[in-house]
Amino acid sequence: MSTALLHTAYDGLLFKEHGDHLIQILSEHLLTTTLGATKKTIEWNEPSKEYEFWKKYLDEQPSTEAFFKTVLARSIHTHQPKYIGHQVAPTVPVSALATLLSAQLNNGMAVYEMGAASSAIERLVIEFFNRTLDWIHGDGFLTSGGTLANLTALLAARKAKATTNVWKEGHTQKLAIMVSEQAHYCVDRAARIMGLGEDGIIKVPVNSNFALDSTQLTEQYERATKNGYQVIALIGSAPSTATGTYDNLDQLASFAKSHNLWFHVDGAHGGAAIFSNKYKTLVQGIERADSIIIDGHKMMGAAAITTAVLFKNASDSYTTFQQEASYLWADSEDPEWYNYGKRTFECTKSMMCLRIMAILNAHGAQFFDDFVTTLYNAAYTFGKIIDSHPAFELALQPESNIVCFRYIKGVSEENKNSTNQKIRKELLEEGEFYIVATNLKSNYWLRTTFMNPFTNEKHMRELLQKIEVIAAQSI
Repeated sequence: MSTALLHTAYDGLLFKEHGDHLIQILSEHLLTTTLGATKKTIEWNEPSKEYEFWKKYLDEQPSTEAFFKTVLARSIHTHQPKYIGHQVAPTVPVSALATLLSAQLNNGMAVYEMGAASSAIERLVIEFFNRTLDWIHGDGFLTSGGTLANLTALLAARKAKATTNVWKEGHTQKLAIMVSEQAHYCVDRAARIMGLGEDGIIKVPVNSNFALDSTQLTEQYERATKNGYQVIALIGSAPSTATGTYDNLDQLASFAKSHNLWFHVDGAHGGAAIFSNKYKTLVQGIERADSIIIDGHKMMGAAAITTAVLFKNASDSYTTFQQEASYLWADSEDPEWYNYGKRTFECTKSMMCLRIMAILNAHGAQFFDDFVTTLYNAAYTFGKIIDSHPAFELALQPESNIVCFRYIKGVSEENKNSTNQKIRKELLEEGEFYIVATNLKSNYWLRTTFMNPFTNEKHMRELLQKIEVIAAQSI
């Protein structure tokens, strides 16, 4: 058997050739999209047609350079300031380079000896979060996304608060969590994975501003306990994904403390407000949580996916997944912070800490303040523009970088949903702007999330003008 193909696949000079080309086209892409020279944000195609394109294209075995260029051309451009859609940041370039480094090194982090540098760097990243929260005895780790992070935190809550050892004995009692009805769906998913069942997910109604209505906590809690459930945790949203509304974390923390509940904050999207001197009051009380999650790939500009799972008490970050694995580590009373396989759901964990540390190292902690503050400022500006525009209405005043609104001029109440659905569809197919939508109390709202720090008032007004043109053709 020949090894020629293997030598070619691992050839360093070939890597440089392909890499130089890729960096060149990405550099050009960054310049043209950020400056707005590239008009379109998305080249929309129906799923079946996109599949057929790639099937035919790859059958032709394009060059590596052509393959990279085609992927770039047919992907959504988050660095285009007219990308105002989902909560995914336009990656800070140095974070993308750090991701390339980690991908090529491919150091797993279950045990220290497989990822010495990244294990130490991850601890420094977690210490950075803890200092910002003023958590003297805090700890934590990074994991792959908010869904897995919320699951991990709720498993820690179960370990700490359940009166039986579910990890060892299985379910012998009915457990429940309390969460806003507007919470992200991954909390519901995590609870179901844990075997809590539908009745074990107590969805607390929201107030008129779509924040959890804390006046209903006592009633909901007492009903659950009367029905035989042990409530183990209360979850606060920082903020709700649909509306960008922050729950009153201080009130939730007080309720959790008075009822001996684990208090968890799902700050996947907006927990990074802790870095903004201007907006950190939105998360007042977050420091009282037992656990917090924050996505680096949302409001911190890091490459996806990178999520911090933070624990106020360090010991809680070590006890969730206790089990035997003698071939990896010897029995020891030392918690061994550097062996992350002891603490995380993942065994082979990527070097995701590099994505955040590269930003910290290159641009300093001030970057995160500037990033969050700029994006929230943009949403507040857009909210004021809509509020003063007779053709549009806000669902609610924005609290974060998420703005929900709809077109109403000349539209009957029964046609508002269908009209705005047509507007969203037309925007998607045209591709210049990318926005999404949400349903609130059976009403369809256009939804923007300001993720690009270079989206300005000019872009905002252009979007509204385009929507007016589309609406005039639809009505």
